[in-house]
Amino acid sequence: MSAGAASGWMDEARALLERIQATQDPALEAAAELCAGAIGGDGLVHVFGTGHSRIGVEEMFPRYGSYPGFHPIAELSMTFHTQVVGANGQRQAMFIERVEGLADTILGNFQLAAPDCFLIFSAGGLGAVSVEMAAGARARGLPVIAVTSVTQSRAGTPSHSSGARLMDHADVVLDLCTPAPDALVSLDGLDVPVGPGSTIAAVALGNELKVRTAARLVAQGAMPPVVTSASVVGRERADELFDAAYAEHARRASRVLRGAQHGR
Repeated sequence: MSAGAASGWMDEARALLERIQATQDPALEAAAELCAGAIGGDGLVHVFGTGHSRIGVEEMFPRYGSYPGFHPIAELSMTFHTQVVGANGQRQAMFIERVEGLADTILGNFQLAAPDCFLIFSAGGLGAVSVEMAAGARARGLPVIAVTSVTQSRAGTPSHSSGARLMDHADVVLDLCTPAPDALVSLDGLDVPVGPGSTIAAVALGNELKVRTAARLVAQGAMPPVVTSASVVGRERADELFDAAYAEHARRASRVLRGAQHGR
């Protein structure tokens, strides 16, 4: 722990996870029902996020311990900014995620219909693109699960001209339980906190949702293949699961991708 800290980041992160566990069970159950209904019904859970919320998107699929049915949608213009400044920098990404109308263009690439649903990660829930992704999904008849910080969202000013936040367009809200500044640790001699908590909270909620959804799919006899390490099941079985999972993802995704005719 750094000198001058009242507590270390790991202590604060542990407390954050305990808050999530103590408060988010009903919302997680409702979200798992939506996800299991979508995946078990041969549909998709479309997963979206901008900025660092891309981490939550990638956590859902594909990776070890995950399974098809979760459809990651990550626009590079709003998520690839590790060059920080210059071309592909953070300023551009933050500008783009506030552009109204872009979400409808993104959604226009897909044929969205029941039993699909949407899962949207956004710590602040204030960006116009995330807000319009949620509104657009609901307008197309899909329920929306928002993974956002209620406290952080209420403390900020929405960039959308309607004044709406992501959680205003959500059927289920999974609260990250992070504070308004996101960062968790205050240090003596520093007037601002350090060490953000939204990523670990988002990943925790995403994996809890993934597991609860899997339990329902197993009970339904509708569980897709799980991408699994060769260290667990051996190389031959791991390759079989990998190929089966990717083929299943391609089958589901190919059904929702639109052709060249824009806007139809």
